[in-house]
Amino acid sequence: MIQAIGLTSNTREARPPAVDDVSFEAPAGRVTALLGAPGAGKTTALKLMLELQQGRGITYFRGRPLHRTAHPSREVGVLMGEVPGHPARTVRGQLRMLCAAAGVPVRRADEVLEVVGLVGLRDERLGTLSRGMDRRLGLACALLSDPHTLVLDDPADGLSVREGRWLHGILRAHATQGGTVLFATGDPREAARTADRVVTLEQGRLVADQEAAEFARTRLRPRVAVRSPHAARLGSLLTKEARTAQRSVEVVREEGNRLSVYGSTCADVGETAFRHGILVHQLADETGDMGPAPTTSEEEAEPPVDEPLPSGTPAANDLSALPPPIAVRQARSPLRPLRYELRRAAGVGTGYLTAAAVLITSVVLSVLLARIGHTPQPRLLAAWPRELPLPPAALGAGLLGAVAFGEEFRHPALAADRGTVPRRLGLLTAKLLVASATALMLAFLAVGCDLEMLYLVYGRELTGVPSDWLSLSASWFGLVVGCAWAGVLAAGIFRSTAAGLAAVLAVPVAVVPLVQKVLQGPPVRSAAGFPERLRELVLMQWPFGGERYLAAGVRVLAQPVGGALMLSLAALLCAYLLTTLRSRVR
Repeated sequence: MIQAIGLTSNTREARPPAVDDVSFEAPAGRVTALLGAPGAGKTTALKLMLELQQGRGITYFRGRPLHRTAHPSREVGVLMGEVPGHPARTVRGQLRMLCAAAGVPVRRADEVLEVVGLVGLRDERLGTLSRGMDRRLGLACALLSDPHTLVLDDPADGLSVREGRWLHGILRAHATQGGTVLFATGDPREAARTADRVVTLEQGRLVADQEAAEFARTRLRPRVAVRSPHAARLGSLLTKEARTAQRSVEVVREEGNRLSVYGSTCADVGETAFRHGILVHQLADETGDMGPAPTTSEEEAEPPVDEPLPSGTPAANDLSALPPPIAVRQARSPLRPLRYELRRAAGVGTGYLTAAAVLITSVVLSVLLARIGHTPQPRLLAAWPRELPLPPAALGAGLLGAVAFGEEFRHPALAADRGTVPRRLGLLTAKLLVASATALMLAFLAVGCDLEMLYLVYGRELTGVPSDWLSLSASWFGLVVGCAWAGVLAAGIFRSTAAGLAAVLAVPVAVVPLVQKVLQGPPVRSAAGFPERLRELVLMQWPFGGERYLAAGVRVLAQPVGGALMLSLAALLCAYLLTTLRSRVR
């Protein structure tokens, strides 16, 4: 069950809090509706419960607050607003990525797609989905980890009447199996019709906590729904007869030739229409709205014909279908963040397009530099003119590293799990590993493409292997990996791809001159003879010429760019760990 105690949002500019001391319970095995008009505080209350917004109060999910739950996504399934995800990612790719993050079998994605009726749209991009299909995908994400509790913010928004009945059938089935369901809505009729208990908010305060039957009896007004091509004339006659008989009858004209008649019965309305020869298409008792007077803008007429459902949508007799329970859950594994990051990076075309742009730019620059001349061969192979702070491959690696964390904040796919700040060290490690592999591949391909193009254009003259290839290779790979790591860490700290790329550019532009200035003068010493002194220290010969690789690494660090990268990475890592600890303390 859910126990919300004293939920209060933080105030701003001396305004009253959006939610003020709200406490209620949502028992297991039942559907609870959180009802309120726009601005009543429903969404704020849900965010406070899910720890997505700072405030006072606490919420227990089966006896534990969310931050003390080992697997939040397995405890609570969330649907808040539109589905968070990159618009270029496919529906199936989004669910498979979330499967990796939650540690559930990948086949679970196909199971929930079957339940929500999106099998025919599994290869569609998120950015092309309609509002109704987006709500279906959001429900699929909420059901993905087989959670005990479902928390949904206006889940039927954008759905047709038939689809709304299907969705509430899913929620009812989940509650019947012992789960807890809490959904927010602004429609009192929906709350009375589909929930077991209704919690009503007004201006951020709790005003009622009732069983659905009692709520319908005490807070809703019954009405007669009438449809007629002569609705205006019928409304005038009903008002005139009520005035003559001194009865309290209120007639409200709505869209689509519809009338809502309060304080009357179907028999009285039907007799009036019959006496005056008025054709009636619909005459039915309905549950009305709250308050002393109806608001026509909030009443939505049900369409006479249901919208067609997409291919694969469950039929009306399958409204209670749920995905099968997860019998065996995967144990906690350090590979889970790595699987998530691999699916995140491979699921959109950003990496492929960036790599193609980097290789094309590198080849063009390399050919132009060779034609101009006066460029050392190492810079020629890296396509690194002296006028540029970094070569294309290093810039591309830094950009991809920045995108790795920048997407988490721009399209927070993990928002339902840990909020909008994914600062877990396992996720950071996975991003650094994937960024390293991507950077190394990009560096190798850039040099290979440059060599091949130089050979095709100019022959063998510029394609010889340098004598100090070992230290040059170490410098090259260290540069691109360092730029990728700087992009990852900076984007994780500043929550922006642009900030991550700016941190990468700041290394040669700002940090390198600073390091050069510090290293100038007599205190600087040479690393010459390092392998011999190293052998004397360990009193043994390094296998496979290992001292050569150590010496190459030391020479890389002794360069201004290498030292600047190490200094920048150390500062960024410390800042990242500091922000991680601060977010956990809160």
